[in-house]
Amino acid sequence: MTVDHAKPAAVGADRPAAKRASAPKARRRSDRDGKWWTPWLFLAPALILFVYFKFIPMITAVTMSFQDVQPYLGNQWVGGENYSTVLGDEAFHSAIWHTVVIAIGQTVGSMVIGLALALLMEGQSKRLKFLRSAAFLPVVVPIAVVAELWRIMYHPTEDGMLNSILGMVGLGPSGFINDPDTSMVSVIVTGIWRGAPYDMMIFLAGLAGIDRGLYEAATVDGAGRWRKILHVTLPGLRSVFSILFVLAAIRGLRVFTEVFLLTNGGPNGSTEVAMTLIYKLGLEQNRLGVGAAGAVLLFLATLVLTLFVQVLRRRRDA
Repeated sequence: MTVDHAKPAAVGADRPAAKRASAPKARRRSDRDGKWWTPWLFLAPALILFVYFKFIPMITAVTMSFQDVQPYLGNQWVGGENYSTVLGDEAFHSAIWHTVVIAIGQTVGSMVIGLALALLMEGQSKRLKFLRSAAFLPVVVPIAVVAELWRIMYHPTEDGMLNSILGMVGLGPSGFINDPDTSMVSVIVTGIWRGAPYDMMIFLAGLAGIDRGLYEAATVDGAGRWRKILHVTLPGLRSVFSILFVLAAIRGLRVFTEVFLLTNGGPNGSTEVAMTLIYKLGLEQNRLGVGAAGAVLLFLATLVLTLFVQVLRRRRDA
């Protein structure tokens, strides 16, 4: 009899406990469900600005690329005529080639120098923290200031800053951005100087994620510094390389400000890139439809490059 009365009592005692345990969960679930909109409320101001200044202009540009834009007179639909004009223009072909050269030069140079700086400045010393902050300054300085600084250093006379240094080693003065033979290299060097510190910080974050035990195992096996970099560091930074390649390539394809301020596409069109040509077509020559078509083509090229790199990365990781 005692056993028979104990079982219902135990079951009855468990029911209030289960209700008490489920009540906080239900309350937490209802609170969470009732505040799903809170993050969107904080994001709303930025999203509104982003839509107004990013997506609406993008949609407008796509529409303009199929029209003969005539301010105050009304736009006329011309279909793919603007795209035919852009694709058949020799100046656009040269601008695309210059853009690709600058993108490759700045991408490779920034990643190589950024990796070298990251390897030199890896550590937790206070002195290294100061050096990393100093090396990162070109990234936070406005690009207009950077371009003006390098334009002054590229002064083509003998008393120019860089020409004075060349004179000390017995080399003649160079025209730099004023010479069609050296203007492209000068623009690339400016981009590398500004982009390498950014890549350095990304590489430092990647180096921090590499297992230190791999370096110790390599040391036990008798590997030197260069073999550690080749067989441990570079494989460990594989994902970082793919991310930086996409970011640097997009940055190179969209290069505009430094070219516009340093050379404005000159001399003789030797540094004319896609963005400066689009700017001139749209705002200087008032051919807004043709300029919009060029911008859409540049966007599509950037999108295809990004998707191509992502597909290669997924296949390699699979």
